[in-house]
Amino acid sequence: MSNIGGIIKSIQQIMWQDTGLNGDAQRIEQLGWMLFLKIFSDKDKELELLDDNYTSPIPDHFHWVNEKGNWAGDDEGMTGDELLEFVDRQLFPALRNLDLSTGNQRAVIVREVFEGNNNYMKSGINIRKVLNKLNEIDFNIAKDRHAFGELYETILKDLQSAGKSGEFYTPRAITQFITDVVNPQLGEKILDPACGTGGYLTCAIEHLKKQAQNVEQRKSIEENIAGWEYKPLPYLLATTNLILHDIEVPGIKFGDALDQPLSNFTERHRVNVILANPPFGGIVANGNESNFPQTYRTKESADLFLILMIHLLKRGGRAGIVLPDGSLTGDGVKQRVREKLLRDCNLHTIIRLPNSVFQPYATVATNLLFFDKGDSNSSPSGRSGGADNFATKEIWYYEHRLPEGYKAYNKTKPIQAKEFEPIKKWWNHREESDICWKVNIKTIIERGYDLDIKNPTKQEEEHEYSSKELMEMLKGSFKKSNHLLEQLIKEIK
Repeated sequence: MSNIGGIIKSIQQIMWQDTGLNGDAQRIEQLGWMLFLKIFSDKDKELELLDDNYTSPIPDHFHWVNEKGNWAGDDEGMTGDELLEFVDRQLFPALRNLDLSTGNQRAVIVREVFEGNNNYMKSGINIRKVLNKLNEIDFNIAKDRHAFGELYETILKDLQSAGKSGEFYTPRAITQFITDVVNPQLGEKILDPACGTGGYLTCAIEHLKKQAQNVEQRKSIEENIAGWEYKPLPYLLATTNLILHDIEVPGIKFGDALDQPLSNFTERHRVNVILANPPFGGIVANGNESNFPQTYRTKESADLFLILMIHLLKRGGRAGIVLPDGSLTGDGVKQRVREKLLRDCNLHTIIRLPNSVFQPYATVATNLLFFDKGDSNSSPSGRSGGADNFATKEIWYYEHRLPEGYKAYNKTKPIQAKEFEPIKKWWNHREESDICWKVNIKTIIERGYDLDIKNPTKQEEEHEYSSKELMEMLKGSFKKSNHLLEQLIKEIK
């Protein structure tokens, strides 16, 4: 592990010296496609040895290690301008235009990865240095692959401070906790419709591996894990992430989950488990809100994703998701979305998180919602508000507080998995206390389905912020406002 850590550190130092790379997001994308190609190419060569009928979708000349040119795998291979020209003029064009007529799903993955990502490095000599460092890792050795898989999580974590890319990473402590309590089982179909870098999916894979007793059961994991992602960089990183977790053909669809009518998703698309952190605070593009029934149309992405996830769950299916405070309250469409959630599903638990969990990407307060799909479909919004018509009968709230001595989470002090242990102990033996309380559905109906219910035992505290903290909060607020304004202007145009 320490050796692999040293290799990655050396690669990062080489990339810092290249004039073509600007910022962490570009460096991660650059490392991402190189890692993907090495891991994918190594796996393809292994599959060719194990299966006489298997043909790699990558032309031999472009494999990491090949018999004709060995452009990447030979430490003494091409370098400088020759290598740079090969990557830009031959490798990327060839992989972006792979033949998909054979129906090879692995060909689709390669093509989509290279269509959406770029080579930013300007020095062929630096590219050679990075390739040579990557050659020190053998991804066909389980020990190396698993050690790198752990390190890969750290690389993805760097996205949290990489500008807009931070939206694609959910802290591991949260993905692990949600997966543990939702407890997916072998044979169940599991989906993350906004999978980002694949954090929930890899947690689910490892959770299911512990249950698998034979090869057939391990194979079923690959068949039942699915994700959707609409941006090229996280799609690349998620695909690589799943390959590192022994998934030969990652079931990740490249595309916007909101870009087709809700009615297109029929019973065959429904799943048993949804684990997700849907994008929030954004405005949906391309008029995608028109794909939803009129009563739920909004440009707020989190609300549309919530409707989609309710629709995609099988009856009796269960979900664990992240939502901001803004989705728990509000009138109009927001109110109708919440009503549908309460009617269709048993929203049994809301974990209220401190507002610094997703810093620096987002400073808003967030919540973990856990719900099960009811046995019957809801009737149209506006019918009798009687409590008997709701799948939800009561909601338990749990206030997760900052560790003692913390003013906020930050990059050096992120939320930790061990902080969720008290909640796990409470989960199956629930009692009210100064940090957890329950609310009857009748009270929620009377509140107009407002779910933003504060701890009734907690007095409002006056928090004194330092000048630096106030400046950072103001800066974050301005940044968020400017981003939303830009999106709105684009929509108007």
